[in-house]
Amino acid sequence: MVKTRVIGEVILKLENVSLSFGGVQALSDVSLQVRERQILAIIGPNGAGKSSMLNVINGVYHPQQGKITFKGRTRTSMRPHDAAAMGIARTFQNIALFKGMTVLDNILAGRNLMMRTSFLEQALYLGRTKREELAHREKVEEIIDFLHIQAVRKTPVGRLPYGLQKRVELARAFAAEPELLLLDEPMAGMNLEEKEDMCRFILDVNEQFGTTIVLIEHDMSVVMDISDHVVVLDFGRKIGDGTPDEVRRDPRVIDAYLGPTQAAPYHEKELFHGM
Repeated sequence: MVKTRVIGEVILKLENVSLSFGGVQALSDVSLQVRERQILAIIGPNGAGKSSMLNVINGVYHPQQGKITFKGRTRTSMRPHDAAAMGIARTFQNIALFKGMTVLDNILAGRNLMMRTSFLEQALYLGRTKREELAHREKVEEIIDFLHIQAVRKTPVGRLPYGLQKRVELARAFAAEPELLLLDEPMAGMNLEEKEDMCRFILDVNEQFGTTIVLIEHDMSVVMDISDHVVVLDFGRKIGDGTPDEVRRDPRVIDAYLGPTQAAPYHEKELFHGM
């Protein structure tokens, strides 16, 4: 897949971040940078600390050490509400949608922070509330068209197949108009056709809207195809950081996936094909 946009300045910087839960070290002295309009993939074996890293970025977890700088503002930690208000949205490894609500209403929930009317005005459904809701619904309809889910817009999410539910979750996160979009295994459990569709939508969001994307993904063929930059974690430590071609040839990365005694017989193309 050909990426044509221009990568910008650093929008997110993590410096020497460490996170532990009791005696378990989830992240240890990890630093990374994400640039505007970049697609950065975080990879690594199970238990490497990938989801913990996303949770630190959007404030679900608070690191014991390190600094987080987003759009020039430096913090030691962040609350999820603050992260959302600053322009960070995310999806989760396990689908976190309102199963009894329709696709349209789930996506509309993603625009909650943009609603300016008070709770009382919304309860009474006064004139200003009507105008605001119509404006947000118009935006939601644009997203529904963009992600090709018009046919299920009025369907309760719980009745949709898994692949479509993942697409709705992407739509809800995108509805917040984030500058930084965090995707935790957006293609987990999908078949080949569903993965191809999701790859296309992720690239479209990135290229057409300039949205910076950080994603976790286990399918290495996907990572190598759509990413500009790759960070590799293993047991909470960063062991690789570079372009997809640089990372796929890094002996430390190959060892982390197969172990040093098993990695030697494998060429890097064999190792990363379809993993």
